[in-house]
Amino acid sequence: MSANPKESSLSAAPPRSQRRVMIVAGEASGDLHGAGLAAQILARDPACDLFGIAGERMRAAGVRALSRTEDIAGFGLTELASTIRRTLGVLRELKAAVRRERPDLVILIDFAEFNMSLARAAKRAGVPVLYYITPQVWAWRRGRVARIIERTDRLAVVLPFEAELYAAAGARVTFVGHPLLDRVAPAQNRAATLKRHGLPAHARLLALLPGSRRGEVRYLLRPLVEAARVLEADHGFTAVIALAPTLTLAQLRGEGRVNLDGIRVIEGDTYSIVAASELALAASGTATLETALLGCPMVVAYKVSPLTYALARMLVRGVDFIAMPNILAGRAIVPELIQGRVNVRNLVRAAENLMVEPLRGETRNALLGLRASLGEPGAAARVAAIALEMMA
Repeated sequence: MSANPKESSLSAAPPRSQRRVMIVAGEASGDLHGAGLAAQILARDPACDLFGIAGERMRAAGVRALSRTEDIAGFGLTELASTIRRTLGVLRELKAAVRRERPDLVILIDFAEFNMSLARAAKRAGVPVLYYITPQVWAWRRGRVARIIERTDRLAVVLPFEAELYAAAGARVTFVGHPLLDRVAPAQNRAATLKRHGLPAHARLLALLPGSRRGEVRYLLRPLVEAARVLEADHGFTAVIALAPTLTLAQLRGEGRVNLDGIRVIEGDTYSIVAASELALAASGTATLETALLGCPMVVAYKVSPLTYALARMLVRGVDFIAMPNILAGRAIVPELIQGRVNVRNLVRAAENLMVEPLRGETRNALLGLRASLGEPGAAARVAAIALEMMA
């Protein structure tokens, strides 16, 4: 994070003749989708100045970072303790920047509490607000729908049922399709993936996806690895950890606190690894939808601190599942293990069930069938068109 975001924004600010957009993504998935959107905006208006909170991908796409996503992202309540003061400081700076610099548009990407507060400040300053990938209020605090509509000028939603949820916004809400449709694809076929990573041509891969944040790794890596060792011994799998780009190998080892000897850790080729795998053990989150789009049967695990989980139980209403594939399907097409049920025995049992036909084939077909419900590719391009229309 910049030592002085205010000074950074002023020293690098372009002439006011250029369109200026504040874009804010506070988590890894938001950085991913924000980068795609930034690229589309700049393709249409190369002179546009994009600035705000940006992760590595957004910075590479041309977003000027007043603060870095990786410096403020947290996981759960107790895990946020190390970043909360910094995050609140960044929020104050961005609010001041909105009032001082009056960008032509503020684009918010998920990151509910932070961006809801920033949206209110922008509206009060007379700056139009576009919310892309709206908070998951359908799972918690549905009463906030009216507040989100009130604080925004346009809503670009990525799940089919969200357009109906925000129906009160009328023409201001647009279902743009899911941005993962444009990027989730293996870089090469299975044979080439195995060869690329020095794996035997006959290997039966078991993909481990322990999450993109250190808090997730802390709670999930050990049971996933220990379950994988049982599945390796009993069923001949080759376990491979697909490391999220937000984590380093050192962080994985430090947070996971488990022996990784004999388990390959592969960076930068997650989609190919998952597509080449017979089965995945995955942390709940964006990875479950990515894995579904690749047609890989999975067991989904969710575990956080007891305090975070207790609060989540009080807040979450109106949904029966935690895994996005199950939420979209409206039924349990992949097994979910939550909190105390995340243990080696349950993970192995659920994985073994998915190995047997006809359940394996039915699960794979159901996962691949979700793609049609997510709209058409080109979400980022459609949102970029909305953004430029709002600044016309």
